[in-house]
Order: sequence, then structure tokens, then C-alpha cells
Amino acid sequence: MQKEVVYQSTNTYDTLNKLTSETETVWLVFHGIGYLSRYFIRLFQSLDANKNYIIAPQAPSKYYKNNDYKKVGSSWLTKENTKTETKNVLNYIDAVIEEEKLPVTAKFVVLGYSQGVSIASRWIASRKIQPDGFVMISGGFPKELGKEDFTFLTSKTSVTHILGDKDPYFEIAKVEAEKIRVEGILPQIAFRSHPGGHELDIESLKNIV
Repeated sequence: MQKEVVYQSTNTYDTLNKLTSETETVWLVFHGIGYLSRYFIRLFQSLDANKNYIIAPQAPSKYYKNNDYKKVGSSWLTKENTKTETKNVLNYIDAVIEEEKLPVTAKFVVLGYSQGVSIASRWIASRKIQPDGFVMISGGFPKELGKEDFTFLTSKTSVTHILGDKDPYFEIAKVEAEKIRVEGILPQIAFRSHPGGHELDIESLKNIV
């Protein structure tokens, strides 16, 4: 018999730059599978440090990436007990945002890369967050989410999907079908590409909001 128990848990997260009165944009960025947040956040170092403040939550499930047991990666979710694990992850993100006490004067962008797209999407939908920008990079949109889950979004939120032209994880036919599906859910979505592969290309984030 499988049972459940509720307990308190502690997790880390990383930030880049300082949150000041000069901060113009706050980025909440979700890494992909295999990353640790402290490494993922480095991809945003080229953004203007005075204008941009980046928050990178840490996926809770960590594992050794190879047999020498030196490099550690992490994962947000698996197919095992997904509903409960999703609830735990979203509660953790709520705690991060509450801790940060973000100013209402700065723009707010939610970004998901690879597996992080599923977390960013579910958090926005379940908490009815209306960010200034919602960015999906090289990741699949959750199959259980539909248009009715995003009826609260207005034209205030720009939605962008970015994919590398040489991404080995996506077939052209499947990409086109997914574009049609997501466009039906988020009609304001704009599609962008970059010449690379399955990666976050910082140049493609220019003028997102």
C-alpha cells in the first residue's frame, strides 16, 4: 500500500545582479533537465546588470549525471507521481516569489527553457499570473493545458516561443503541429528562431518586452 506524508522541505534558488530602483526587468527563469540553477543563471550575465534582475529556481530532484559521480544535474518532474510533484514544485515557486518581494514598477518576465517550459506554463496557469512576458525556449507545452486555462491573460502579456533551427530534439512536422496547438491556446504568441541547436540563445531574447 502506497501512502503519503506531508512534511516541510527546504530548497535553494539563485539570483543574478541586484534588485534596485534602477531595475527595469525581473526575470524568473526555469532551467532544463540536467542543469543546476547556479550554472543556468550564468547564461544571463550579458544582460545589463543595472536594468535586469534574474531569479533562477532550482529543480528539487538531483542526480549524478555519469558514472564518475562528480557532475550533478537535476530534474523538475518525471512521469512518477507527477500530480503531487507538480503541486510541490509550484508551492516552492510561490515561496521564492514571496521571499523576493518584487517591485510593481519593474517588468516581469517568466522564461522556461526545455523542461522548464512545463513548469513556467503550469505556474502561470494555476496561479493566474499575468507577466509582461512569457517566453518558451526549446520545450514542449504541457498536454493537459488548454485555452480555458489562460483566459485570464490579456494583451499585456507578450508570449514568445523560441527554437533553434538545428535543435535535434524537434522534428519539423511535429514542430508545425505544436505551433498550431499552442497558437490556439495562446493566440498572441510570436515565434522566433536562432541558428543554433537545443540551447538558450541570449540574443534571441532582445526586445521580448
